[in-house]
Amino acid sequence: MNLSNLKPAGGSVQRAGKTVGRGQGSGKGGTATRGHKGAKSRSGYSKKIGFEGGQMPLQRRVPKFGFKNINRKEYTGINIGKLQELVDNGTIKDVVTLEILVANRLAGKNDLVKILGDGELKASLKISVHKFTATAKAAIEAAGGEAINL
Repeated sequence: MNLSNLKPAGGSVQRAGKTVGRGQGSGKGGTATRGHKGAKSRSGYSKKIGFEGGQMPLQRRVPKFGFKNINRKEYTGINIGKLQELVDNGTIKDVVTLEILVANRLAGKNDLVKILGDGELKASLKISVHKFTATAKAAIEAAGGEAINL
């Protein structure tokens, strides 16, 4: 190998496309391959998302319905039956906090938590989370526990 037979690796060098818009002598002057008139021939043209060539776009043709409340709070539900399972496993003793639920992967660290009343609770637990259903609160207090809203 010497300087006379060096060349770049195959496929690493790509030739630029034909230079356009540089006068009639170039063979690609005048309209510069853009055709005559219309939005696409003009500078600054950019097609809007969903544009269908002037036809009414699908997003506008389909009927709209329903309502999305932007202030809605989404709660992660945890049943008291699941808490009883954790007591049976020895994971929790007598106090249930948000940190304990996050550590046991029942909720995320930024989640709002609501205790739901499905299942049976035998253990006396002091539970402090964001919300409780009426049946869950009754079941916790019936078992001798305490339901504390954060």
